[in-house]
Amino acid sequence: MYKSKILILFFIASEAFFFLALIISYVYYTHSGRDLADTAQYLNFSRTALFTIFLLASSLTIWLVGKARENKDRNFRLFWLILTFLLGVVFLFGQGSEYVRLVRTDITISQNVFGSAFFTLTGFHGIHVIIGLIILFILVLMMLSKRFKPVESTVLESASLYWHFVDAVWIVVFSVVYIGAIL
Repeated sequence: MYKSKILILFFIASEAFFFLALIISYVYYTHSGRDLADTAQYLNFSRTALFTIFLLASSLTIWLVGKARENKDRNFRLFWLILTFLLGVVFLFGQGSEYVRLVRTDITISQNVFGSAFFTLTGFHGIHVIIGLIILFILVLMMLSKRFKPVESTVLESASLYWHFVDAVWIVVFSVVYIGAIL
């Protein structure tokens, strides 16, 4: 196992604990506060579910990047990598538009417990998506410049592990925040 893969697994494990703490905090604070029922109604479940599909589709496309790498098909690898990047951008746009909509309805990070917990948890996830997009963009540039060597494919594998982690975290966040609000 390459050093980069071991390092990314350690990083993912540490981030998993941090997300676990944020999720537990969200559940605790939103369920102990009286404002959950009032503010959770402002969440747009169906729209966020649509953008969630884009993010989950990006897990499939990053997996296809790996399959194209195994088949030594550079063009398909580049195609799937660009598509993964674009799907991530669409998800991030959706999350940003949800933030704008909530702020316009006076739900902010400083308004109440729900706002603080919601924006902290989803914002931290959004930062991870941005980091993943930067990594994917760099990989696309490397492939386009033809400087991507077979040895560097471990970087691609590490990026894929990170991206799958970001997607898995969102499944939990979406379930707790959005599905939890309608149950």
